Amino acid sequence: MSDFPRAAVIGNPISHSLSPKLHGYWLKRYGLDGSYTALEVSEDQLEETLSRLPKEGYVGANVTLPHKVNVLGFADQITDRATLIGAANTLTFKSDGRIYADNTDGYGFIANLRQGAPHWDPKAGPAAVFGAGGAARAVVVALIDAGVPEIIVSNRTRPKSEALRADFGARISVVDWVQADMMLEEARTVVNTTSLGMKGAADFKVSLDLLRKDAVVTDIVYNPLMTPFLAAAERRGCTIVDGLGMLLHQGVPGFERWFGQRPEVDEATRAAVLA
Repeated sequence: MSDFPRAAVIGNPISHSLSPKLHGYWLKRYGLDGSYTALEVSEDQLEETLSRLPKEGYVGANVTLPHKVNVLGFADQITDRATLIGAANTLTFKSDGRIYADNTDGYGFIANLRQGAPHWDPKAGPAAVFGAGGAARAVVVALIDAGVPEIIVSNRTRPKSEALRADFGARISVVDWVQADMMLEEARTVVNTTSLGMKGAADFKVSLDLLRKDAVVTDIVYNPLMTPFLAAAERRGCTIVDGLGMLLHQGVPGFERWFGQRPEVDEATRAAVLA
C-alpha cells in the first residue's frame, strides 16, 4: 500500500497517452503528494487489474481504448451519463473496494467548446456530427444536454448512425456519408468525431463548401492540433476549436475526485502537455 494517492490510465496500447503528462503537471503545479502512471492492460488482464489496483493504493483510473465499454461490467456503481453513452473513461475506487464508473468525455467536449469559442450558442441552430462511434455518443449526449435543437449525424456505415437515432430519439436525424456535406448548410455547430485526418489515418475528404461562416467547428483529433478539417473550416472564416482541450478538460473531474484539488485548464496546462 502507498501512503499517498495513486492513479493511472489503463489501455492497450498506452504509450501514446498524454494523461500522465497532464496529471503529473497538475500534481506538481498544486504541490500535491500523489502519482499518476500509464498501465498497459490487455483485455484478459482487465478484471484482475481492476481488483488489484485499489489494494495497491490506487484511488482511481482513467480508461482508454479498448476498455471503455468493458469496464462497465466490473463497476459497482455507474453514473447515468456513462450508462447512456455505454462507456466509462473515469473510475474511482472507493475505500471499501467498490468501483464507481463515470464518463467525462462529454463534459470535456463542452468545456473545451465554451473555452475555445466563448460566444458559442448551442441553441442557435442544428449541430452536424461526423462519426457515430463511442466518442460521437458522448458528444451527442453533451449536445442534447446543452440544448442543441437538432443533431444531424453521418457515418461511413449508416447502421451506426441509425443506432444513435434509436438510442437518443427525435432530435437526431441521419444523412448518408455520400451526402454528408449537405449537413453543413444549416449547421451552427460542426464536430468531427472520426479518426479521419489524424496522424497516420486516412484523410477527411468530405467537402466543407457549404459550411456557414458563423459555424463553430471542432475536431476531437489532437494529433495534429491543426487537422486538415479545422484548417479548411478556418479558411472559410469559421471559429475553430482544436481537440486537445477536450482531453485536458475531461481529466478535471477525475483529478479532483482522486487528489482533492480542482485543477485549472489554461495556457500553461496546454504548454506542459504539448512540451
